[in-house]
Amino acid sequence: MIQASATDAFDAPILTQFEGVADIGNYVPLPSGWALAVADIVDSTGAIAAGRYKDVNMAGAAVISAILNALDRHDLPFVFGGDGAMVAVPPSGVATATEALAATQRWVGDELDLTMRAAIIAVADIREAGQDVRVARFQASEHVTYAMFAGGGASWAETRMKEGLFAIAPAPAGTRPDLSGLSCRWNPIRSRHGHIVSIIAIPGATEDGPAFRALVTDIIALAAGEERDGHPVPEDGPQIGLSRAGVRAEIKAAVPGSMTLKRRLRILVEHLLMVVLYRTGLSLGRFNAARYKRDLADNSDFRKFDDGLKMTIDVDADRLRRITDRLEAASQAGICRYGLHQQESALMTCLVPTPLQRDHMHFIDGAAGGYAAAASALKSKSQPKAALTP
Repeated sequence: MIQASATDAFDAPILTQFEGVADIGNYVPLPSGWALAVADIVDSTGAIAAGRYKDVNMAGAAVISAILNALDRHDLPFVFGGDGAMVAVPPSGVATATEALAATQRWVGDELDLTMRAAIIAVADIREAGQDVRVARFQASEHVTYAMFAGGGASWAETRMKEGLFAIAPAPAGTRPDLSGLSCRWNPIRSRHGHIVSIIAIPGATEDGPAFRALVTDIIALAAGEERDGHPVPEDGPQIGLSRAGVRAEIKAAVPGSMTLKRRLRILVEHLLMVVLYRTGLSLGRFNAARYKRDLADNSDFRKFDDGLKMTIDVDADRLRRITDRLEAASQAGICRYGLHQQESALMTCLVPTPLQRDHMHFIDGAAGGYAAAASALKSKSQPKAALTP
């Protein structure tokens, strides 16, 4: 049960070196009165195979956008999983977050024609099951940090959700979440080095920690040998380009009905204005296009730790071979289970409360399967799943 007496305040340590995500000592427990809001898309692999990767990513990011907007808190720990997401919610916000998540389910079904399953799971229930939810933050840039999760509890919660436990029902027909700031207008970002690779690596059934930490450190180091540590987004940001699929999805996130045409025109005008500013190098008021592009690249979550290592990186063939060999050797030794998926491009979905501030966040996934396909490859491994702790 949710402990209403627990505090809403929570501060996680901030890591400046990504290698620190593999050390459980860098994480602190989430207060027991908190809860995890968890959601994903049913048969996301099939939807992606049908070319609906934009819709799938938009649905996953919508979970984060809806809950943060509903609670008016953009400091809550969350993780984007490509076809779903998880948000840690304080005691006073559980009821509001439940409503926002139910509204997102309804919106995903009505507007995107996808099925979203969702659950609200108390941290106290997770700990009673023998798992833990521990959080740290990685400083991706001067302006943005992303939460990292360890302890096994996040994965336990996701598994229970997929089993139908702790489920919440979609909101009544016509209910819509507040998705202000959510967008996916960018075109897919093509690889500069040969391969966009989405990787998920989790501990093996008998692994107790040290060997898996060494594996994570090795994979990070291998990726770090590539330009920008394998970051799929160039240092000066992606090429400007408007995605029709992204615009359609963003329009669906706006108020339906009579506002749709206004929203469409606003998106097109905003984009055309940004193209002009990008190409001329001019500024408009407090908005500086060149700085925004650099921040966009720096603020992206191309790597994370969510009870296991998740990365979408841009690497050449030789580096990919070395990463795959290291993962396969660890898998054969029982140290990890992993899934890996290659594609030609990366995909960006964004949370931009206002382009005038520099804390806008950008979620990276592979553009042709990404984390969903990597998760499917992982599930095909015969070794049973273990508690996911670094």
